[in-house]
Amino acid sequence: WCSIDCVQRLYDLGARRVLFLGTGPVGCCPSLRELSADRGCSGEANDASARYNAAAASLLRGMAERRAGLRYAVFDSSAALLRYIERPAAYGFAEARAACCGLGDMNAKIGCTPVSFYCANRTGYVFWDFYHPTEATARMLTAVAFDGSPPLVFPVNIRQLAAM
Repeated sequence: WCSIDCVQRLYDLGARRVLFLGTGPVGCCPSLRELSADRGCSGEANDASARYNAAAASLLRGMAERRAGLRYAVFDSSAALLRYIERPAAYGFAEARAACCGLGDMNAKIGCTPVSFYCANRTGYVFWDFYHPTEATARMLTAVAFDGSPPLVFPVNIRQLAAM
């Protein structure tokens, strides 16, 4: 966690454009789903992630109001990724719960190793391993961060921030 002191230090060193990439919905990662009896998302973990992201956005908003020239963008990767998890078919995914690569239930007990199971269609999975998104997911998230709009990326997107 980067506190106000951390952001102030960056500002003092000359940073005027700051990007915050929020934490994802950690409660929906295959590793935490695998621990759940119903294989559902952990609401408690997702709530913690949402609170963290909201606090960071609030910190940046407040600092921008008090620091001349400070511009920022916040990417709510949690909300963006939840869209893919909750409606995978709408975004071209076949699997949003299990990992593409790993061992054990949902490929989430042991991480991706040379002896792990690898899914045949990596682009059809939201998660690569027990925590990380696949390349297909990362590309979609990146597109939203660069060219998206509120509420997923605000007050400006990365492309707009870079042009300021």
